[in-house]
Amino acid sequence: MHRNIFFFISLLLIASACQTKQPKLTEVAFQGAAQGTYYMVKYYDVEARNLQSEVDSILKAFDQSLSLWVSGSVISKVNRKEEVMLDEHFVKNLEISNKIAQETNGAFDYTLGPLIEACGFGFKEKIPLTQDKVDSMKAFVGYSKVDVVHNRIQFDDPRMEVNFNAVAQGYSVDLIGEFLRSKGIENYLVHIGGEILTSGYKPGDVEWVVGIQKPTDDAEGAIEAQVRVNLTNKAFVTSGSYRKYYEVDGKRYSHIIDAQTGYPVTHQLLSVTVLANTCAEADAYATAFMVMGMDKAKEMLKDRQDLEAFFIYDENGEFKYEYTEGLGSLIKD
Repeated sequence: MHRNIFFFISLLLIASACQTKQPKLTEVAFQGAAQGTYYMVKYYDVEARNLQSEVDSILKAFDQSLSLWVSGSVISKVNRKEEVMLDEHFVKNLEISNKIAQETNGAFDYTLGPLIEACGFGFKEKIPLTQDKVDSMKAFVGYSKVDVVHNRIQFDDPRMEVNFNAVAQGYSVDLIGEFLRSKGIENYLVHIGGEILTSGYKPGDVEWVVGIQKPTDDAEGAIEAQVRVNLTNKAFVTSGSYRKYYEVDGKRYSHIIDAQTGYPVTHQLLSVTVLANTCAEADAYATAFMVMGMDKAKEMLKDRQDLEAFFIYDENGEFKYEYTEGLGSLIKD
């Protein structure tokens, strides 16, 4: 799922006179293309190693497993019903997806591919949707209709497909974070297409700073932060409905599909930013909360100590926002 998400990374380094006895940390930063967007990695390393080639290799292997744009990927073969053994990346994304689908009572559902396509948000042109058409397509949508037997996926209906776009990009961010830690690097920020994972601090124990974008319909317009957030050892993902949508008779339909109705959501929630321990989880919960709407999401968050959220919604044409107490304590402005 493509998102246009604003992020802000503070570059201010605070020098410390007490660092003479500490190993000198060198800032390393690089960026590149990945998953139809771009990535950026920044970290502090006593060995000043540039690990971009290794990061590119990890992202390439990820694409071979989970990219719908790679015809030979595992997920593409699964959706074409070809015989293929599931690899580690596919299995982990399936496990994460099933867990969050169950926790959100199906608000998160990774089998919505046919409905996403029908609404014009995939590879194909939008088709006219009637209630009969939607009902017929719902017959082969539903995460509970997917199983794995002997490391091969099985569908209740051969027309079913899987789509991990609402979790896989976050998962790829986690992969890079795990790789950096395996190299002994503890202070880093990884960003792929607006999905962010932070660890540790910048020199001087300075936290990373990221921004939550103020909604706008204009993809070419100025990017402005609604708020800025101090962040460390957390993942940060925003899902929004305010740019990718279509209108029928003056009514706006977003690319966020509700599996229960089969239609795009139409409520006034414009975006939700989720903080979680992993980027894959933040990615999936952000999508689920966009489906659930703010009230149901806030109710669920009451019992979750591992999640924080920031909601932006439309109230009579005016942007309003609410947030959890834990996230409020991190707001910089």
